[in-house]
Amino acid sequence: MSNVLTRLEATILARKAAGDTSDSHTARLLAKGPEKCAEKFGEEAIEAIIEAVKGDNTKLTTEAADTLYHLLVMLAARDVPLADVLSVLESREGRSGIAEKAARPKDTAK
Repeated sequence: MSNVLTRLEATILARKAAGDTSDSHTARLLAKGPEKCAEKFGEEAIEAIIEAVKGDNTKLTTEAADTLYHLLVMLAARDVPLADVLSVLESREGRSGIAEKAARPKDTAK
Protein backbone atom coordinates (compact mmCIF):
# COMPACT_ATOMS: atom_id res chain seq x y z
CA MET A 1 0.00 0.00 0.00
CA SER A 2 1.12 3.52 -0.75
CA ASN A 3 2.27 5.85 1.99
CA VAL A 4 0.37 8.74 0.40
CA LEU A 5 -1.43 9.48 3.68
CA THR A 6 1.88 9.82 5.50
CA ARG A 7 3.17 12.17 2.80
CA LEU A 8 -0.07 14.15 2.89
CA GLU A 9 0.17 14.45 6.67
CA ALA A 10 3.75 15.77 6.31
CA THR A 11 2.55 18.39 3.82
CA ILE A 12 -0.30 19.44 6.12
CA LEU A 13 2.08 19.74 9.08
CA ALA A 14 4.52 21.79 6.99
CA ARG A 15 1.70 24.15 5.99
CA LYS A 16 0.65 24.39 9.63
CA ALA A 17 4.20 25.23 10.74
CA ALA A 18 4.68 27.81 8.00
CA GLY A 19 1.34 29.43 8.74
CA ASP A 20 1.39 31.23 5.39
CA THR A 21 -2.28 31.69 4.59
CA SER A 22 -1.62 33.74 1.45
CA ASP A 23 -1.36 30.73 -0.87
CA SER A 24 -2.25 27.66 1.19
CA HIS A 25 -5.81 26.40 1.59
CA THR A 26 -4.56 24.08 4.34
CA ALA A 27 -2.97 26.93 6.31
CA ARG A 28 -6.11 29.03 5.92
CA LEU A 29 -8.28 26.21 7.22
CA LEU A 30 -5.97 25.50 10.15
CA ALA A 31 -5.87 29.21 11.02
CA LYS A 32 -9.65 29.10 11.51
CA GLY A 33 -9.18 26.63 14.37
CA PRO A 34 -9.98 23.02 15.19
CA GLU A 35 -13.72 23.58 15.25
CA LYS A 36 -13.78 24.80 11.63
CA CYS A 37 -11.52 21.91 10.63
CA ALA A 38 -13.97 19.49 12.24
CA GLU A 39 -16.88 21.18 10.49
CA LYS A 40 -15.17 20.81 7.10
CA PHE A 41 -14.44 17.15 7.80
CA GLY A 42 -18.11 16.61 8.61
CA GLU A 43 -19.22 18.35 5.41
CA GLU A 44 -16.93 16.18 3.31
CA ALA A 45 -18.04 13.01 5.09
CA ILE A 46 -21.68 13.88 4.39
CA GLU A 47 -20.87 14.49 0.72
CA ALA A 48 -19.22 11.06 0.58
CA ILE A 49 -22.30 9.49 2.19
CA ILE A 50 -24.56 11.14 -0.37
CA GLU A 51 -22.52 9.78 -3.27
CA ALA A 52 -22.45 6.31 -1.68
CA VAL A 53 -26.25 6.35 -1.42
CA LYS A 54 -26.57 7.58 -5.00
CA GLY A 55 -24.26 4.81 -6.16
CA ASP A 56 -21.93 7.12 -8.10
CA ASN A 57 -18.59 5.42 -7.51
CA THR A 58 -16.58 8.04 -9.40
CA LYS A 59 -17.94 10.88 -7.28
CA LEU A 60 -17.71 8.72 -4.14
CA THR A 61 -14.01 8.16 -4.83
CA THR A 62 -13.41 11.90 -5.12
CA GLU A 63 -15.43 12.70 -2.01
CA ALA A 64 -13.65 9.94 -0.08
CA ALA A 65 -10.30 11.52 -0.99
CA ASP A 66 -11.60 14.91 0.18
CA THR A 67 -12.80 13.29 3.42
CA LEU A 68 -9.40 11.71 4.09
CA TYR A 69 -7.65 15.03 3.48
CA HIS A 70 -9.98 16.87 5.85
CA LEU A 71 -9.61 14.11 8.45
CA LEU A 72 -5.84 14.66 8.40
CA VAL A 73 -6.32 18.43 8.68
CA MET A 74 -8.65 17.93 11.65
CA LEU A 75 -6.13 15.62 13.33
CA ALA A 76 -3.35 18.19 12.72
CA ALA A 77 -5.51 20.94 14.21
CA ARG A 78 -5.69 18.91 17.44
CA ASP A 79 -2.06 17.68 17.27
CA VAL A 80 -3.09 14.05 16.87
CA PRO A 81 -0.49 12.21 14.77
CA LEU A 82 -1.66 9.89 12.02
CA ALA A 83 0.72 7.29 13.52
CA ASP A 84 -1.46 7.20 16.66
CA VAL A 85 -4.57 6.50 14.59
CA LEU A 86 -2.75 3.82 12.62
CA SER A 87 -1.56 2.21 15.88
CA VAL A 88 -5.16 1.90 17.04
CA LEU A 89 -6.10 0.29 13.73
CA GLU A 90 -3.13 -2.08 13.94
CA SER A 91 -4.13 -3.11 17.45
CA ARG A 92 -7.54 -4.08 16.10
CA GLU A 93 -6.22 -6.20 13.24
CA GLY A 94 -7.21 -9.82 13.38
CA ARG A 95 -10.11 -9.23 15.76
CA SER A 96 -13.73 -9.21 14.81
CA GLY A 97 -15.42 -5.85 15.09
CA ILE A 98 -17.91 -7.34 17.53
CA ALA A 99 -15.18 -8.62 19.85
CA GLU A 100 -13.19 -5.39 19.58
CA LYS A 101 -16.19 -3.24 20.45
CA ALA A 102 -17.14 -5.50 23.37
CA ALA A 103 -13.61 -5.17 24.79
CA ARG A 104 -13.76 -1.36 24.93
CA PRO A 105 -14.16 0.22 28.36
CA LYS A 106 -17.76 0.92 29.22
CA ASP A 107 -18.83 4.57 29.57
CA THR A 108 -20.04 4.83 33.16
CA ALA A 109 -21.45 8.32 32.64
CA LYS A 110 -24.54 6.99 30.85
